[in-house]
Amino acid sequence: MSEAAPATWPDGVARHILDRVDSTNAEAMRLAPHLSGPAWILAHRQEAGRGRRGRAWADPPGNFAASLVLRPAGGAAEAAKLSFVAALALHEALIHLCGPHLNVALKWPNDVLLNGGKLSGILLESAGAGGQVSTLVIGIGVNLAGAPEAAQVEATALRPVSLKGETGLTITPEEFLDALAVAFDQWQRQLQTYGFAPIRQAWLARAARLGETITARTGKVEVTGVFEGIDESGALILATPRGKQAIPAADIYFSGG
Repeated sequence: MSEAAPATWPDGVARHILDRVDSTNAEAMRLAPHLSGPAWILAHRQEAGRGRRGRAWADPPGNFAASLVLRPAGGAAEAAKLSFVAALALHEALIHLCGPHLNVALKWPNDVLLNGGKLSGILLESAGAGGQVSTLVIGIGVNLAGAPEAAQVEATALRPVSLKGETGLTITPEEFLDALAVAFDQWQRQLQTYGFAPIRQAWLARAARLGETITARTGKVEVTGVFEGIDESGALILATPRGKQAIPAADIYFSGG
């Protein structure tokens, strides 16, 4: 159902709050043809939440599960840059709600870390034709209230953490959505006005393990090197014994986990 937005809510953006859904991304795709503009879809309970590469996303009660539907102009490369906008918006919303001393960082390509553990993930899905993206859905999950047990995630993955577990703070999904929507709108306007360069700079200022040795894994191929930054397309730049490599998509692993 649609719900009245708070006074600070960005103009022209719809707000839908659902009790239960299979996945907010799936619901967003179903709603997209009927929407006249951007819309956030928040669900109190996801029954089939998804992470990257088809992985299941655990979604205990009280956690944040929402998707933003957009109709971007351009192709997949431009749409992908909105993942960095989403990450910056998540970082800003967390700082706004929890205070400036929160130990939060951004992990390429689309995770948010709290005290070194995984707090949040971002999943982009799109539809279109002829190389153009007609609908983009940005799915965001945040462990506000609880996190999966370590045994529920891959052995090499970062430990999952929750905001309440790490800080003792209780933030409701609606409170988080209000802060996130405002932050996303502001960062998206920066991207539209000034291009990707300031988004890239802001993301790197909040990046986890910048300047350290990390491993990028795509399928069975692994590349280990020093994380030097991201390029103008958002690809990861690693300095390796064979020279610098730009990696457009991969899973990232840190030393020791």
